[in-house]
Amino acid sequence: MENVIELKNVDKSLKNFKVNNLSFEVKKGFVTGFIGTNGAGKTTTLKMILNLLKPDNGSLKVFGLDYAQHEKEIKERIGVVFDKNVFYETLTLKEMKKIIAPAYKQWSDNQFNYYIELFELPLNKQVKTFSKGMKMKASLAFALAHNADLLIMDEPTSGLDPIFRRELLELLRDLMQDEHKTILFSSHITTDLDRIADYISFIHNGEHIFTKEFYKIEEEYALVKGRLDLLDRETEQEFIAVRKADTGFEALTNNIHSVTTTFGNEIFIEKASLEDIMYYTKRSRVNA
Repeated sequence: MENVIELKNVDKSLKNFKVNNLSFEVKKGFVTGFIGTNGAGKTTTLKMILNLLKPDNGSLKVFGLDYAQHEKEIKERIGVVFDKNVFYETLTLKEMKKIIAPAYKQWSDNQFNYYIELFELPLNKQVKTFSKGMKMKASLAFALAHNADLLIMDEPTSGLDPIFRRELLELLRDLMQDEHKTILFSSHITTDLDRIADYISFIHNGEHIFTKEFYKIEEEYALVKGRLDLLDRETEQEFIAVRKADTGFEALTNNIHSVTTTFGNEIFIEKASLEDIMYYTKRSRVNA
């Protein structure tokens, strides 16, 4: 299976943070959700993928190419949607198009106008008059108007109302009917990824925890609940992390079979959400 993005042993040191020995892949034709708590390194990693930051060490390739020799070719094929506004506030979308369109060989006025109409965006009003949702729609219209093969989205649904969030996800699902398209979707709103992601890449404190197909996460991870007297030093090793209360314990496992073998019918097993996985992973690192 072809990889659109490949990071191998990538390091990047910033003032108060470090991405350490980061390796993961983004598969062509799929949506990969990119998760981690605030400050985990998601935005730093995306900036390296976009060549806005350069790795200190390691290898980073996009479409099998490196930025040192193929920067223009790579960026021609990427569409980007950021959480923050990237437009000149005093310009209109019509004026912004005159700046952005010439940068792309594959730019399509028909595609741009299609999304402008679909999103009901005014072409002749200054961007500063737009709501956050309108700015997000505008970013998406520009990203999709040049036939990008890779769409990189950094917290695109943050701060948006639930209706537009759902509409955006449906649009992305429709876009993925083209098997040549790939999306890397960074978000802390994990319920959005439940609806759209094929793969999940999880980083914590600048380190890669896993990249897995979504269905495998559901097969491997679970929340376990039971009585406190079931726990001792040995049985606690079955879990990534444990939270204890007077009424019992709740814990996260990534080996359901082993847990059921150890505890039998004495425990309750529930589906673990991506949020649960992030929470207990952070808890395990803090208590390590």
